[in-house]
Amino acid sequence: MAGLPTARWRSAGDGAVDECWLDHRRAATVSGTTAVTNAPPRQVAANPSRWISAYLRRAAITDCACALAAGLLATQARFTSQGYLPTSYLALTCSLPVLWTTAIRLAGCYDARFIGTGPEEFRRLLNAAASLTAAVAVVSYAAKLNLARGYIAIALPAAAILDLGARYALRKHLHRKWRRGSCTRRVIAAGQATAVAELVTTLRKQPYHGFWVVAACVTDQMTPDTIAGLQVAGGIDSIPDAVLRLGADTVAVLACPEIDSTRLRELAWDLEKTNTDLCVAPALLDVAGPRTTIRPVAGLPLLHLEHPQLAGAKRAVKTLFDKLTAALALAMLTPVFAAIALTIRCTSPGPALFRQTRVGKDGRTFTLCKFRTMIVGAEQQKALLAAYNQADGALFKIHHDPRVTPIGALLRRWSLDELPQLLNVLRGDMSLVGPRPALPEETASYASQTRRRLVVKPGMTGLWQVSGRSDLPWEDAIRLDVRYVENWSFALDLQIIWKTTSAVLHGRGAY
Repeated sequence: MAGLPTARWRSAGDGAVDECWLDHRRAATVSGTTAVTNAPPRQVAANPSRWISAYLRRAAITDCACALAAGLLATQARFTSQGYLPTSYLALTCSLPVLWTTAIRLAGCYDARFIGTGPEEFRRLLNAAASLTAAVAVVSYAAKLNLARGYIAIALPAAAILDLGARYALRKHLHRKWRRGSCTRRVIAAGQATAVAELVTTLRKQPYHGFWVVAACVTDQMTPDTIAGLQVAGGIDSIPDAVLRLGADTVAVLACPEIDSTRLRELAWDLEKTNTDLCVAPALLDVAGPRTTIRPVAGLPLLHLEHPQLAGAKRAVKTLFDKLTAALALAMLTPVFAAIALTIRCTSPGPALFRQTRVGKDGRTFTLCKFRTMIVGAEQQKALLAAYNQADGALFKIHHDPRVTPIGALLRRWSLDELPQLLNVLRGDMSLVGPRPALPEETASYASQTRRRLVVKPGMTGLWQVSGRSDLPWEDAIRLDVRYVENWSFALDLQIIWKTTSAVLHGRGAY
């Protein structure tokens, strides 16, 4: 990280240089520390309250604009088109932004903790829309207002839809800033050296989360000078000092036996004096919020872990959704299938479809169907190309594989070669979303934890597809598959399907 450029240090909001951070930087330089080398490559906000306030103001203005647009749309559809406009509904349209922003504020949509998180922010917004609709219905009935149902039926759903789209655009804009290093939170990671190194590596790979680790405070007795190229600012007792010296605004404490409840409480009191956020990571890092709840027992906050919902009614809904979607897609894409098959047959000798044995749910094998993208006999040539393998683990990938045909490269670029897997979904061998379908030789080398990915059906797409596809290291691909299994929900499936479109259009990792 020492080679990263350090120009253009700016705070969010007004774009002015943050003198507070520059003072910290000068002090660190004079004292001989290497704080400068741990900074993001471009823009950094030393004080997050400034850009957070600016973001929330933009969100509030956006919410008002969406509500006003929805009210005008409802007015146009219900009244203006019929040649008259009651004054009372014009007043209601003007007051709709106030009602809408009040509802979403009560739902927690302006909570800074959920800025840029997406699903939780959207869920709260939908809850606000449902609550406001119910409140309007109750007030209208109780006060006998006799509001036009057509107006309400258009205005409130339109406000929700418009605001969801606007909030999504705001979130994507913020993610682009985070990727550039702007508006990020400066984090000090505390814990054992190995856990800190893993956290730093993960956050570097995913800068769109908005966290940049600037230093580490470790519990190891033999304290190293650096961890993953990151400055070590001392032990746990050095955290408050490091916060002031490096201008950090967040401390992330990783689970370790050295930091007990008493020490953590004392640390929280120390950080409270500087208004520094404290995040505590549980040992179960790959288990998401919906499966965890905090239950106070005898005055102790116990983290209760629910079992993943891998069976029952929710799984039946997933299966029904898979089969109906696959059947509909096959019916609509029949001309595309015919065109691709004809092109493959005309440009390369051999069948249009490629069939291969893969491992599915509970280790059962099935025959996977794909459009053929390689020359006939490509599997027999695999051993000859083993020296050119660019993947790690059990994967075999070559960026410019000589066995891939020209039309095959095009099909892979747009993931069109995977369309016949809809047949596997319809037969019940696969799902639309799930872990990557593995080869038998891959599963033969699985460790016990890795076999966890086999408790659900493999998918046409999944977290691996939207996180880099073939560019992913073997360990990351396995980790994402296991994370999907541990945190499965129907909402997660819909989110992955939505993100798959972007991954396919950008073509990252497709070869």
